Amino acid sequence: MQQKWQRWNIASRKWLWIIVIIGVLAALPVVYDRLQTEKSSKTVEFVFDYRDLVEVASYRSNPKDYISDQLDRLKDAGVQSMAIYESTLEDYRKARRLMLWGAADIANLTDTVIPENENYTYVLFTSADNSDALSAMIREAFSGLDIGTEDWSFRGQQGLIIKTPIEDATMKPLQPDPMTLDMLHGKGFNIVPRLVDSLKYNQEAVQKLLDRYEELGVKRILFEGESVKGYNDDADLKSLDAFGKLMKERGMGIAAIENIKAQQKGFNKLAYELDYNVARLYSLSEKDSGLSPEIIADRFALATKDRNIRMIYLNTIPARNTAKAQVTDTLDNLITSLSDPGGAVDKIEDNGFTLGQATAFEVVDSSYQRYFKLGAVIGAVSMVALLVSFFIPWLTLPAWVLGLLGSAGLLVVKPQLFEQALALAVAISAPTVATVMAIRKINEQGPPLRTNKLTYTVMSPKRRLVHSLVLYVKTALISLSAVPFVIALLNNITYSLVLNQFRGVSLLHLAPIALTALYVLLYRGEFTFNKTGQLLRTPITLIMVIAAGVLAIMGWYYLTRTGNSGSVSPLEMTLRTFLENTVNIRPRNKEFLLAHPLFILGAFMAYKYRNAAFIMIIAVIGQLSMVDTFAHIHSPVLISLIRGLLGLGIGLIIGLIAVGVWQIAEGCWKRWSPLLKK
Repeated sequence: MQQKWQRWNIASRKWLWIIVIIGVLAALPVVYDRLQTEKSSKTVEFVFDYRDLVEVASYRSNPKDYISDQLDRLKDAGVQSMAIYESTLEDYRKARRLMLWGAADIANLTDTVIPENENYTYVLFTSADNSDALSAMIREAFSGLDIGTEDWSFRGQQGLIIKTPIEDATMKPLQPDPMTLDMLHGKGFNIVPRLVDSLKYNQEAVQKLLDRYEELGVKRILFEGESVKGYNDDADLKSLDAFGKLMKERGMGIAAIENIKAQQKGFNKLAYELDYNVARLYSLSEKDSGLSPEIIADRFALATKDRNIRMIYLNTIPARNTAKAQVTDTLDNLITSLSDPGGAVDKIEDNGFTLGQATAFEVVDSSYQRYFKLGAVIGAVSMVALLVSFFIPWLTLPAWVLGLLGSAGLLVVKPQLFEQALALAVAISAPTVATVMAIRKINEQGPPLRTNKLTYTVMSPKRRLVHSLVLYVKTALISLSAVPFVIALLNNITYSLVLNQFRGVSLLHLAPIALTALYVLLYRGEFTFNKTGQLLRTPITLIMVIAAGVLAIMGWYYLTRTGNSGSVSPLEMTLRTFLENTVNIRPRNKEFLLAHPLFILGAFMAYKYRNAAFIMIIAVIGQLSMVDTFAHIHSPVLISLIRGLLGLGIGLIIGLIAVGVWQIAEGCWKRWSPLLKK
């Protein structure tokens, strides 16, 4: 009975492969929907931080003229939008709309004694126009905070007394400068408001603010601070729902800032309320704005093409330059990076994008997609069962049945956990299965465990090379079979916008290596518990400890290179830039420089030298890396596909060169080694 059960499980592999193929075909329409979604947003918006411009202008002889001139230059360079914050009294002071004093300062100014029981803020407008534009708005804002105000004048200029200390008054957010809004709108700039959530949510005030923004053509809002507008009062006032409704009625969306330490609180809920009217934004920091124009242009082009970035946020900062004995900024550098021939604007337009207000993706979700996803789920479970079959054959059928039942249960209880867990499982399984099958094929056609010279003949180099190349293509196809499953399971706009992230990247980069090593060490030839016990009883030597330490360091370095935060050396950055500029889409270094060439060389050698199969432990990195590329859901599918194919192609060329070098080295060794023994 046990033998019959074993035969059933081994025979089930054929049916599991058929189900995997059907699952791949079922997932392809979902992949097509994803492609259509990615094509729906092709406009890129450059946004400049207007507060930074005002800060820089405050160090110039003629601030107002300087701002006007730089706005014209930015407009000509391709900047379409200005980010405007909710102002503070300090912002108005920097813009020279008003002057501010505390109680002690005003006593000195007026030659009076400081009041013993008054610590107020004194505001003096710099012109009648500024008084007319700002006075009522400031009164209204502080009145809403239960802070009194009264008229005040000094030397013929109108002002206000705000009955709170200057340290408190300058922290209160006020409406953006209406004169600045009109000026920017008149110059043809789009307005991108930056809202804070520091005060109690007031629906009437927010509605009035959004009405004003609607008049100015605002289509997208950014948030400043740790939370979105309305989050802090949501539990009591349902303010996120109310705010989202106001925005939706006016056709406004929001922007998700890339690589912030933590997503702003309430962002995901607000995005859901807006039907995911969200655009991804890349922010160039003040520090990085001083990089060379070429590097900045490459960053912008790469962000829009490879990461679905549709808004690029520009910052600058004044700095004391002792060499020039003046205060400088990076505006000229930014404008050069955008507008020079071959700069960011040219690169972005060459990649098929146009400049304009960023639009959200129009999600294509065909009515039949759920049925195709079901087929993909069954196919993915079958691939995982195939992996089990190569290590514990008698568990193949139980693993398949339990996988289907577990998927069904998890889908009902925690659908998000289900899709991520199954996507991770199939992403690990396919490259591992592909590499294990390659090793098995080499075992069948290569030198046996116990070589008998009378019955075994080594293949010719030409035949070994042909077999290695066929195996290279076949292994890559099996590994890539995981891709439609991963795309189908994670085909949700929240992943494309990085509001949700695929978990388990480190496990994906380690598990196939560990499983392949396990197979090479224990499963080639007849696997017995005696062999395992023999390994466990092997004495530990100093060489083993050193080897383990070296492997641990290599493993640590390998893991530091995974994910978006992986560290990269300057030499590799230079190589990346060269490849990006040469072939437009950069293949992964570890694929075409290391893993793929090692696969070809390792297979070529293993057909003659059995222990060369250990090279496959490293070669599996290329297989898992191809799948991992598609697990970056914020990257377009076509870009990921081209990147993988380029890696395979260049890796093939380098692999053939490596085989040639090996053949020469082997020939030299055969010729010269007898001479060395004399």
